[in-house]
Amino acid sequence: MGTTESSESSTAESSALPTHPAARMSPMVLLAFAAVYIVWGSTYLGIRVGVESFPPLILAGLRHLTAGIVLYPIFRWKTGIRPTAGNWRTATIAGVLLLFVGNGGVCWAEQTVPSGIAALLVATVSLWLVIVDWLRPGGVRPVARVVAGLALGFTGLVLLVGPAHLGGSGRADPRGAGMLVFASFAWACGSLYSKHGGMPSSAMLGVAMQSLAGGVTLLIGAFLTGEFHALHFAAISLRSWLALGYLIVFGSGIGLSAYIYILQKSTAARVGTYAFVNPVVALFLGWLLIGETITLRTVLAAAVILTAVILVISAPHPVRARVKAGMPATGEA
Repeated sequence: MGTTESSESSTAESSALPTHPAARMSPMVLLAFAAVYIVWGSTYLGIRVGVESFPPLILAGLRHLTAGIVLYPIFRWKTGIRPTAGNWRTATIAGVLLLFVGNGGVCWAEQTVPSGIAALLVATVSLWLVIVDWLRPGGVRPVARVVAGLALGFTGLVLLVGPAHLGGSGRADPRGAGMLVFASFAWACGSLYSKHGGMPSSAMLGVAMQSLAGGVTLLIGAFLTGEFHALHFAAISLRSWLALGYLIVFGSGIGLSAYIYILQKSTAARVGTYAFVNPVVALFLGWLLIGETITLRTVLAAAVILTAVILVISAPHPVRARVKAGMPATGEA
């Protein structure tokens, strides 16, 4: 959840994004899609390795604060925009929902939940976006196909976390799975608030502001929960340091830049496909690199949940008056 967002434009407000010719896919666009598919899918593995020796909130806090410190002055200078107090208020609230609750929750949960299953549960952000956008004042009622997708998606969640020994394979840790569901819900709320709450016109400047706010909040949370007392730098493994560096450079840098690029160059439906590609990448990498088990239960739940996400993303949506697109929050971990 990645930084820092799920493509809301591919759910209730796809008409808000500019349309693009469906057939034109330049090599640069294809490369950007590959980065979003693979890099963001791999961030779940990066988090799993990082929390082997980093406390979860400290890992997330260092990642996002570092990204914000690097990105904010760059885009403040490039755009010449001076954020208002209202912009900072929106960025702070969105940063808390997206990064403190959303990404921090993912980091906490991955102490006990395999990275592939975590990515699968986070894919439900697309479902939560529809529900939250439906329930908010002036929201959009989903069409019948989307309602079917919601029902199917939550059936997949039930399949993944219980009963305890379905088909001879254990379920995901209920506490970790519950945290991931709550984190996904918070991510959806933060995504919608970020879009409608009043962010700067520059999407990347807004992301940098959210990263600063979210990173600071994460580190404050780490202090209040005693994570700094348990932190011993000498005990942090080299692979956890490398995982943190990977999350900063590739997850929050390259992956995010590629996502912004494809938002501008491709269609909302195509952009939304990352929501069901990322879990497949995460499941495969977790199995290949750190020996995470892929059980029959996981395969069945993945098929059900990802089918639900495809139904929601590909469904037709009510036509609205075209408005200037805001920055949809990304679904990266």
